[in-house]
Amino acid sequence: MAFGRKPPEEIVTAETKIWVCTSDQCNCWVRDNFKSSAIPTCPICSSEMEQTTKELEVVNNHSFNVTG
Repeated sequence: MAFGRKPPEEIVTAETKIWVCTSDQCNCWVRDNFKSSAIPTCPICSSEMEQTTKELEVVNNHSFNVTG
């Protein structure tokens, strides 16, 4: 018996928009809802990034929900 143990939570995934670095030497990517500008540049190597999708765990960015 395991008292106090919670059952593992189900990991919810969804097709998510991401931005991927176009440089062959860099494998950086950023979720669309965490990007810093409309068309982001790579935070690692400053190359251009292109939009694509990837199956990822759902993560909400609450900083965009702030009103004021």
